[in-house]
Amino acid sequence: MPIYRIAIGTPGEASHPDALKAAAAEFFSTLIFVFAGEGSGMALNKLTNNGPQTASGLIAAAISHAYALFVAVSIGANISGGHVNPAVTFGALIGGNITLLRSISYWIAQLLGSTVACLLLKLATGGLETSAFTLSSGVSVGNALVLEAVMTFGLVYTVYATAVDPKKGNIGVVAPLAIGFIVGANILVGGAFDGASMNPAVSFGPAVVSGVWTHQWVYWAGPMLGAAIAALVYDNIFMGDSTHERLPVTDH
Repeated sequence: MPIYRIAIGTPGEASHPDALKAAAAEFFSTLIFVFAGEGSGMALNKLTNNGPQTASGLIAAAISHAYALFVAVSIGANISGGHVNPAVTFGALIGGNITLLRSISYWIAQLLGSTVACLLLKLATGGLETSAFTLSSGVSVGNALVLEAVMTFGLVYTVYATAVDPKKGNIGVVAPLAIGFIVGANILVGGAFDGASMNPAVSFGPAVVSGVWTHQWVYWAGPMLGAAIAALVYDNIFMGDSTHERLPVTDH
């Protein structure tokens, strides 16, 4: 079971130059992703005078997030792995592909990157509010929890198949594109119901800046649950001990 491969890491790991560079890469990648994704939603609201959501608006959101995530994962891949998402980091931790201490540094960097992106958006747009994630009318907390878990399962499963699996071969080249595509597709599915976060950092930044925390826990619990299940499923069924490269637990 992957759970037995979880490595805590060593105290010196957090201050190691490589770990600091990786955290910085996660900060900037997440900032770029959230600025473009959240910013596109704010621009659409301005163009429609905060009118009701439309099909064309949902498609625009899906495209902007897919493009932005493709870029964000690409620019961080060679430094930090291009997680850009606390749920992806959690999935990597469950599978033993990153240590707990490094995961914590990634989570901090991702949350800060999202928050700074939203603050910059508010500053750049003359004080317009960033839109916090909320449940649509008729969507219960249970509905949203399942939706977020399933969508994030698809995302993290894709990450494992195209970026983590040692057998990925040449398909690793298209990993950022595949990851961006699955997020864009999932937004077309869940965007009208709960905003289709799949990423606690994406939900956290707008909540901090707007001060709206309603149902925020759903956007953490759902993605983390989906990520854990995806890691367990893919690692146990398709990777296993024979192909898994255990992380070193000492400084390097």
